[in-house]
Amino acid sequence: MKKPHHLFELFWEFFKIGAVTFGGGLAMMPIMRRAVVEHKQWVHDDDIIKILVISESTPGVFAVNAATFIGYKIGGFFGALAATLGVIIPSLITISIISFFILQFKELTLVSYAFYGIQVAVGLLIFKAALKLSKKIHFDAFAWIVLFSAIFFATFTNINVLYLLLVGAILGIIYGSIESLKEVKKA
Repeated sequence: MKKPHHLFELFWEFFKIGAVTFGGGLAMMPIMRRAVVEHKQWVHDDDIIKILVISESTPGVFAVNAATFIGYKIGGFFGALAATLGVIIPSLITISIISFFILQFKELTLVSYAFYGIQVAVGLLIFKAALKLSKKIHFDAFAWIVLFSAIFFATFTNINVLYLLLVGAILGIIYGSIESLKEVKKA
């Protein structure tokens, strides 16, 4: 894992990510991954998977949580601060500018169509990131059961996804404990 030359490089990388992504944290994740794993090689895909889990299960905005955790992994406290500020500031600037013109933007049909197209692209980005990250996950029967159960409950019920994450974590702990006990008995 390569350390950034200085905190400004970390800030600037996340500033660029925050400036060009639409659709929230999950849409930002593939771009974040490409920047910090493929281009900068600051972290590995395994780190991204862990960061995804932590960011999704902690309170707060997903993109900010992810940037904070990646920044911390790369540069400690000040790395977390630099990455967090980098990812937040573009949105702050954009929202400040848009707030002055919200009534005019709201009425433009072209803007409405643009956001519709962005929604489709964001869905594709999330799907592509899920495919790339799924290659790093060890899938056995247990993982497939949990995956399809989570998809089923998220799609066909009104159960909050946070509860599905919590149940998945508990099941993972139980499954991991059982597997560990089996390994101990074999030895």
